[in-house]
Amino acid sequence: MRLAGIDLNLLTSLDAILDERNVTRAARRLGVTQPAASHALRKLRDLLGDELLVRTPTGMRPTPRALELQPAVRAALAAAEAVLQAAPAFDPARAERTFSIAIADQAAFMLLPRLVQRLVREAPGVRVDVRPVPQERLLEALAGDLDLVIGVFRDAPAGVRDTVLWREGFRCVLRRGSAAARGPFTLERYLSLPHVFIAPRGIPGSPLDDALARAGHRRRILIQIPHFLVAPQLVATSDLVWTAPEILARAFAEQLPLTLRDPPIPVPGFSNVLRTHVRLDRDPGIAWLRATLREVAP
Repeated sequence: MRLAGIDLNLLTSLDAILDERNVTRAARRLGVTQPAASHALRKLRDLLGDELLVRTPTGMRPTPRALELQPAVRAALAAAEAVLQAAPAFDPARAERTFSIAIADQAAFMLLPRLVQRLVREAPGVRVDVRPVPQERLLEALAGDLDLVIGVFRDAPAGVRDTVLWREGFRCVLRRGSAAARGPFTLERYLSLPHVFIAPRGIPGSPLDDALARAGHRRRILIQIPHFLVAPQLVATSDLVWTAPEILARAFAEQLPLTLRDPPIPVPGFSNVLRTHVRLDRDPGIAWLRATLREVAP
């Protein structure tokens, strides 16, 4: 029997007829006429090869086959209602769910401590699984089982939703008390210092280096590393200069012997973006997590 050729509304009619054991009452329950309910019963009899409901001296009675079918019919209707009903609201206080995310280390430093505080306070059953996903596989992972990614993107591919969490500028980070940190922080002094450069993808060059090149300058990079969080320690124990995201630089300057200076040349800022796949547009849990991340963002 092929479902494509069957009116599944007949299951609703069968459930009402077997429950009421009366075609007229079943019609009222279904909101149809009595002839329409009788027509549905005839079609069901033909379809199932059984009388289903027969007249007896004590009234209409279901056949053994009908009694056998009744629980399965009710289960099928309940399953259909579950499929068609609106997605349940997400209650963070009661939810038991794991969200999988990918996030750059500098964004994780700024967001995750605040997010964890919110989870402990408001969503004790929610867990966050931070996954290491290579940059070239992020779109594939988002289309699969990754819930969201937070980072800096210069593309705008189809099939994703982007939400700006915060805008970021730059500050130059120097060891507090160093000779370079005293006096005016000129372009000449900036170019004379050794630099630490963060290359998350292992690729040299940046908008800052492009701006310097246009002005006919080039900085001296002493060390290139892929991670942000080691840079403050390098600067705090050397005469290196680090041109760092401003909010991150301020946070480390509160913990380490570091001082901040404005870059001696204009440096374009950037946005930290939360990216999700369109497949999750109607997921109330993702909507809650997106709103929470916006609230805890700097």
